[in-house]
Amino acid sequence: MPDDAKIAAAIDAYVRKRNPKLKPVADAVRALVRKAAPRARENINPWGIPIFESSGPVCYLMIGKNHITFGFPRGASLPDSAELLEGSGKNLRHVKLRELSDVHDANLRQLIVQAAALNKKEPLGPAMRVRKERPKR
Repeated sequence: MPDDAKIAAAIDAYVRKRNPKLKPVADAVRALVRKAAPRARENINPWGIPIFESSGPVCYLMIGKNHITFGFPRGASLPDSAELLEGSGKNLRHVKLRELSDVHDANLRQLIVQAAALNKKEPLGPAMRVRKERPKR
């Protein structure tokens, strides 16, 4: 099984284990990310959380009892005129997805597009900091 297929299967297993009732919502948001940020690749971070990466982490999803926390590691830097994002941390922001209609919000798609564009413009390093060009010697 190729790596992408193994990761997708691991994410499916994570969703089924945490809350199988939210699988349709998880599948929909994963499909939305693939369409909105086609260069982003699914992965699982060191803490076992499903993420999408493109020049660093773009977004993640955590399955809860009643909703999916769909988050953006750089959410505080994203324009959010629809005020979908929640959270008060230095960088992280998230949206709570409870049903399929939440995923179909055009503003959510826009947040994904903006997060991917931000990473392309200012890629993140392993420590989740903007990579700075080193001066040439």
